[in-house]
Amino acid sequence: MRKICVVTGTRAEYGLLSRLMRLIADSSDCILQVVATNMHLLPEYGNTYQEIEGDGFYIDVKVPMHKDADNAYGVIHSMSEEMNGMSEAFRKLSPDLVVILGDRYEMLVVAIVAMLQRIPIAHLYGGEISEGAVDDSIRHCITKMSHLHFTSTEENRKRVIQLGEEPNRVFYVGAIGVENMKDIPLLCKVDLEKSLGFSVDDNTIMVTYHPVTLGERNVREEINDFLKAIDFFPQLRVLFTMPNSDQGGDSIKSAIESYCILHADRAKCFTSLGVRRYLSTMQYIAAVVGNSSSGLVEVPSSHIPTLNIGDRQKGRTRGKSVYDCASDTTSIIEGLKIVLSNEFREEARRAVNPYEKGNTAKNIFQVISTYPLENLKQKKFYDIN
Repeated sequence: MRKICVVTGTRAEYGLLSRLMRLIADSSDCILQVVATNMHLLPEYGNTYQEIEGDGFYIDVKVPMHKDADNAYGVIHSMSEEMNGMSEAFRKLSPDLVVILGDRYEMLVVAIVAMLQRIPIAHLYGGEISEGAVDDSIRHCITKMSHLHFTSTEENRKRVIQLGEEPNRVFYVGAIGVENMKDIPLLCKVDLEKSLGFSVDDNTIMVTYHPVTLGERNVREEINDFLKAIDFFPQLRVLFTMPNSDQGGDSIKSAIESYCILHADRAKCFTSLGVRRYLSTMQYIAAVVGNSSSGLVEVPSSHIPTLNIGDRQKGRTRGKSVYDCASDTTSIIEGLKIVLSNEFREEARRAVNPYEKGNTAKNIFQVISTYPLENLKQKKFYDIN
């Protein structure tokens, strides 16, 4: 029996991984191990480990990362705490393979620990670019410590190979979040609004705004400029999902909470919507706004516009339903006018999502459940001729 350990640290990442986790758990040839860390275990982010357990998964180990100061020093302190806990988790579980998705600092720790314990790593979504965030460098670091690679586009597959990874270990599978949109039963409008305690309609936008960790602008200035732009459209209803535990996230969270108190008639914020409510909401709203990767990767398959703000996702592949603007108030106002126009909405309805590909989770599972592990630990640098 192959022991496959899936590590998750955020609500969004778990939402992407849950389908793959189910395939592992239901297999007669594999044992699913689950390690939850970071935001899943923090009350201020909704204690979302409960969502994992509510879906019927057993969490084998919880690795705490107590949130410290909202800056680089606090993040580093949390990572040091995680490293010790993750080392003990892998010592206890002794997995045959560790699955990591993405590019966050807690996943960098997971990769380091697994590499030093000589546990092969399967990495989802290397080769992507997001020049406005430290995630970009972290993602490439994880690629170099990993042994099996799954990319969302063929272009990203080529980038992973360009980093020296052997082509026969790099698989173009598409984005698993796009597949989730097709397979997860969505809520009807009445049930969704009852669950949210908030009415959604064609004048509603959903906003996710994360810190731009490599940006030149002050985080507080950026979020204030954004909220000023929203006020230019008093008819808009605004559904906020809160930022991740990145440097500067507390400033954004505080500004959003204050805004929602002042505009309680048309704005509401959520620590975590959960996968089903998040995907369901996209059926009924006008656009998704902010700087989350989801706006570029998953949202286009709902055929609604995305307004992508600032440099956080700079360099990432995008379809024609995505409109980019700068992060100042004037640029955001103009961007909102464009994505809310009938012309752009029609463009989004016709647009093709470059991240969409069939059988994503099944294809990943087929590889991680059968690929010979004996020779994975030693890697050769693949030179491109």
